[in-house]
Formats: sequence, structure tokens, C-alpha cells
Amino acid sequence: MKCLVTGAAGFIGSHLAERLVQEGFEVVGVDAFTDAYDPAVKEQNVRQLLQSPQFRLIRGDLLALDLDQLLEGVEVVYHQAAQAGVRSSWGGEFHHYVARNVAATQRLLEACKDRSLRKFVYASSSSVYGESEVYPTPEEALPRPVSPYGVTKLAAEHLCVLYWKNYEIPTVSLRYFTVYGPRQRPDMAFHRFIVAIHRGEPISLYGDGEQSRDFTYISDVVEANLLAAEKGRPGEVYNIGGGARATLKEVLGLLEEITGERPQVQRREVQRGDVRHTRAELSKSRAELGYAPKVPLIEGLKRQVEWILGRFTP
Repeated sequence: MKCLVTGAAGFIGSHLAERLVQEGFEVVGVDAFTDAYDPAVKEQNVRQLLQSPQFRLIRGDLLALDLDQLLEGVEVVYHQAAQAGVRSSWGGEFHHYVARNVAATQRLLEACKDRSLRKFVYASSSSVYGESEVYPTPEEALPRPVSPYGVTKLAAEHLCVLYWKNYEIPTVSLRYFTVYGPRQRPDMAFHRFIVAIHRGEPISLYGDGEQSRDFTYISDVVEANLLAAEKGRPGEVYNIGGGARATLKEVLGLLEEITGERPQVQRREVQRGDVRHTRAELSKSRAELGYAPKVPLIEGLKRQVEWILGRFTP
């Protein structure tokens, strides 16, 4: 089977592409190598993939590429490409979010209209919920995003449903809850925390540290994508979480236990768009996809620490 992975040089996309190659799939990866963070990091993410004859990388923007050519022979689309980041989605950067999260998704869906796809799996986000009134939060909770980023991810979800209902493109949306692990984006909290601890530098902690997240290890997210392609019901959305939540204070305590170094914390003001708590209700994902997160937070953090510290080893 031939698969298309968009955002293939990113954190989640590169892991997903590697898993698909390991499973014997032919994979076409596309990535624009934008400067949202250092493109050299993305080059490193795909270095191993480029050694495989089953993987082909297309460098380009979904808004400009010949999508008919890109989709030739493709049976499953894993749409991971996006402009990520809650805090940077305000103000003058918003047009990037509209273009890369909404317009690019619509253009890709348009190109899929007359094709016999097995599945179109879209990477959404728990950010669509905003400050939910229910924890754990089920998929039927009313989405109320509190950041421009969340608004664009929800808009693309709606597009997926529309193209299923009107053109029978078998779309499935996965709402990721705070994904972490090796290759995590440099701007994300765990990466920043671990690097700062290693360097003996202060950690910027936004808020009081009592805010909590449902942290999901990368291999569980990759597994969820494969399950969605096989079992996901077209037009549906599914929560993909880690099965438990922790406060940022608790995370810092775990990192101190793992590294043996006490984090130096500098408190910062709460940032616009940051929600207080997230936790995924996984009943639907378990029942319909067979999804069950396997990596507990302490184990996932150990793996991420090992990976990051390995990059500093001479």
C-alpha cells in the first residue's frame, strides 16, 4: 500500500513515516521545511528515512505543489502538516495558521475528491476544546477554542466532515493531547525543560505550575494513526491521550528524579490561549479503534531525556 504523510519531516510525521516503512508500506513524505523552527532539525528528523528505498521525500508547500501528481497511487493520507504553537498564533503570525492549517487542508481535500482512498487521517488537537467544562473531556463536548491556533485546527476538522458528507472522502480526525518524546519541537515545554536542566539554566514556567495536561507519548500517537486508518469511522473524531494527566510541577519533579538535577524555575505570566487543564476521555477511541496508550509518563520522560542528552554527547 502507498501512503502519503504530510509534515513528514516534523516531530510526529517523521515517527509515523518510519513506522509505516517498518510495516512495509511505500511512503511519500511531503514537507515545506518552513522556518517555524530551525529547518536543520527537520533535516535531522528524516536523515534515517532517506536511506530507505520505500520512502520518497517531496520538498514543497501543499498550497503550491501539484497535488494530483503527489497523490498518484496513494491509498491512505496521513495529514500531519500544520503551523503549530498556541502562543505564536496571535497577532501578525495568524495568516500563517490560516494558510497552513485551513487553506492547505482544503486544497488537499479537494485533490482527494475523485480518488478511491481507504482513509484520510487528519491530525487535530485538544486545543479545539479550550477550557472544557468536563474532565475527562469526551468528543461530544462543545469545542470552544481559546487560541487562534485552536480555531484553525477546528476549522480544518469541519472541512474534513464536510468533504466526507459531500464527496465521501473517508476522513477521520484525531485530537492529539500534548504529544512528547524524542524529536519533540524545540519550543515545546519538555524539550525546553530538559535542555535547561542539562545546561544549568533557569526554566521559564508560565503560570503557577499547577496547570495540568494529558501527556501522550509519540509511539502511542503513531499507533493511533495506524488504527484510525484501519478502523476509524469516516466523518468521526477521536481523542488520543496518554491515559493520565500531570501538573507541570509534577513533571519537573519527575525530571529532577530522572536527571538528578534540581530545576531552576523562573515564574512567568500565564500566556494567552493556554488552558488550565486537559484530559482525554478515551472510551470512544478504545471501543472503536482499539486504542490503548502503553507508555506511562515516567518512562516516556526517561526516553526523551536520554535522546536529548545524547545529542549533547561529544
